[in-house]
Amino acid sequence: MKGRALPTGESATPEVLALARVVARLRSEVADLEGVAATAAVVERAKGVLMAQSGVCAETAYGLLLGHAAERGHTLLEECWLVLGRALPGPPPGTAPAEASGPAGAGEAMAAPAPGRGRHLAGRPDRGATLRPLLSRLAQGLAVADAGDGVAELLLGVLGVDAGVDAVMIYSLTLAGSLELTGRAGIDESLAERWRRIPPLTGVAAHEAVAARRALWLEDPVQDARRYLLIGDPPDRWLSRAWLPVPAEGPPKAVIGFLRARPGPFPADTRALLRRAARLCAGPLGAPARSLDADADAGRGDLGVTSVQRVLDALPGPAILLTPLRSESGEVEDYRIDAASPESVDVAGRRGKELVGRRILETYPTLGSTPVWEGYRETLTTGTGYEGEPFTYEEVVGGVPRRSVFSVRASRLEDRLVVSWVRHDASERQARRLADMQRLGNLGWAGWDLATGTATWSEQVYAIFDRDPAEGPLSLERLPRHVLPDDLPQLGTAVQRLLSEGEAVDQTFRITTAGGLRHLRIVAEAQTDADGTPVEVHGFFQDLTTQRGTELALRETERAVLLQRGMLQAERALAARLQDTLLPTPEQSMELAGLGIDVAYVPADQGLNVGGDWYSSIELPDKSALFVVGDVAGHGLGAVGTMAQLRFTTKGMTVTGSPLPDVLRRLNSLLLHTASDPSGGATATMVMARYQPWDRRLIWVRAGHLPPLLVRGGRATFLEQPQGPLLGASFEAAYGQAVIELMPGDHLLLYTDGLVEEPGEDIGAGLARLAASALRLVREGCGETLARTLAALCPDHRDDICVLDVHVPDGP
Repeated sequence: MKGRALPTGESATPEVLALARVVARLRSEVADLEGVAATAAVVERAKGVLMAQSGVCAETAYGLLLGHAAERGHTLLEECWLVLGRALPGPPPGTAPAEASGPAGAGEAMAAPAPGRGRHLAGRPDRGATLRPLLSRLAQGLAVADAGDGVAELLLGVLGVDAGVDAVMIYSLTLAGSLELTGRAGIDESLAERWRRIPPLTGVAAHEAVAARRALWLEDPVQDARRYLLIGDPPDRWLSRAWLPVPAEGPPKAVIGFLRARPGPFPADTRALLRRAARLCAGPLGAPARSLDADADAGRGDLGVTSVQRVLDALPGPAILLTPLRSESGEVEDYRIDAASPESVDVAGRRGKELVGRRILETYPTLGSTPVWEGYRETLTTGTGYEGEPFTYEEVVGGVPRRSVFSVRASRLEDRLVVSWVRHDASERQARRLADMQRLGNLGWAGWDLATGTATWSEQVYAIFDRDPAEGPLSLERLPRHVLPDDLPQLGTAVQRLLSEGEAVDQTFRITTAGGLRHLRIVAEAQTDADGTPVEVHGFFQDLTTQRGTELALRETERAVLLQRGMLQAERALAARLQDTLLPTPEQSMELAGLGIDVAYVPADQGLNVGGDWYSSIELPDKSALFVVGDVAGHGLGAVGTMAQLRFTTKGMTVTGSPLPDVLRRLNSLLLHTASDPSGGATATMVMARYQPWDRRLIWVRAGHLPPLLVRGGRATFLEQPQGPLLGASFEAAYGQAVIELMPGDHLLLYTDGLVEEPGEDIGAGLARLAASALRLVREGCGETLARTLAALCPDHRDDICVLDVHVPDGP
């Protein structure tokens, strides 16, 4: 890679390039970095406070800081935070003061004032002023707070009002991988006991925050409940939650949960506050103790590079520590990168620890001709913070120039520099978005230079082909070798037309990988020269394996549904024909034993299956009349078969003169003994009545059926029911009978539950509605068609309706 900085759009001078080469050759002669590092802005600010309070010089103030840190067992940075905390104005009314003095988290160096734009920034407003009082109070309290509950109580007390936090939970990771509750505030004992230990399960936000090393913000309780197991009793007690891992060397060992009763997202300033608070808790919640060497360095007033690296590891954004490399005369010839934050990325894509040990002029040779270089020198000499104007840095990769715009800041840290920068162009962000899009869409881009024979694949294409990137991409000519033979002719023809005629390709094909068969799609087009000859091909591959699997499963399901539907329709047609044969419904009223009989049968409006409702009205040998209405549980052919069995058996037994209770007992035994299902056979309800015309007496029995309705003399009443359980339910069932004398003008209704039942309604309401409707229709002169009219009043019924009206004519 070659790079150059273009502060004014001009190239670097040859002298600067020569200097860069000399510096590169002298690299082995430069002394290693010695001393220690900390955050210069925090140290300088604490020195200024002591100078103002005690009237001492800068050197004396620095000595005081070192002496106090050694006496109290603090690091220099912790002592600086305590000095700044005591110098802040008192807390606003209603806010609890800090409990005690103590160390602040090293990660809070970000709250220090940013260095100036080529000048000292002490007079500029501090953008962290709104957060620093809270963080300072928190740092002071953490110095003496007991780990666990003490830290949780401190977090809730300091952040509760400003961050809207109602409860705090602190979990520590055990060796077995589970989370153990080690601190709580705002959580009652019973709830804490239930959630004291969380095994390493998926779907737990606290576990995910530790594993992913990132904060989780749960701000939609409905969606969050679908994805995570929410802590709480009930879980919606806290409508928004945040789980933040506590930074540590290596994987996090603790996680802090901030729980809020209020709904909605966490504002940006609240998120920043909670992140910094979590970083401050790294010490008391298990950060490694300082080594003896580090303590010795602090006592000498010289902080180790390791300590600086720990600070940078906790900081967001790019930042590096530069050590000046001097000649024998003391002039700065170059700088070496001795520490870097994880989010530090240079123009070549090197990040974090990959930058450590590199030299500035060797890695970025033309930077020496820019104002940035002079800014470094001025800051190192005078201690004045530097903040440069945005400048354009151009890098040349593979002969292609690429430009990026940066703003650089620098601060002196003893005899070193802390440098941070902001990349203003969107190329890096666009690259991340492109990578995310390829990963989420399971597709990747590819390009082939036909003139040079080179090919380029994105990382996702290698994943799609299950190919090691070290093997390089496939050429278009070699691509068909990896395709299944059945798909080879179509793909080969399409690729040949693309290469010879420049015709675009959109083709699906299959390949075999170590992970199994994959369905892929290639979409590509060619760029041609002036003669129309293709010289470059670019396009993308997409993995359609999951989609094809879903399509195949959907087709199989559709076939099964259609097959099942056809079988159900055939069964319904057969059952309907059988039912019509067994239950011929007369189109008008008929007369039996001197009574007027009106019958209505209406099948259900919904569903494919035929129900088991049935009726029977016959004249017996002794000139009496038998009336039956029944309802077999279930639908379909089975229900129709049971209905036919009951109907014919009932007729045969009553014709032979069997008493009605005996008929029900034998029907019950019949259903119990003919059950085809070992767990229980068919069940049915029935009401049966025998009318004797010579004395107008009606003898009736029931088996779990709804009571008959008698309309007489302007009133509608349900008959008191004799004993009679469901048919097919028990061998011990017993059945009684009741007798009623019918009078001229009476209407007696026998019916099934489809006439009175409505979803979600009590059966009593349906019976009351039936009584009112029947009485009204009789008064309106509809007595001869009472059964059919009642059935017509239920247009949207979900069950079969069967109604039989027995009418005693008026007169002697």
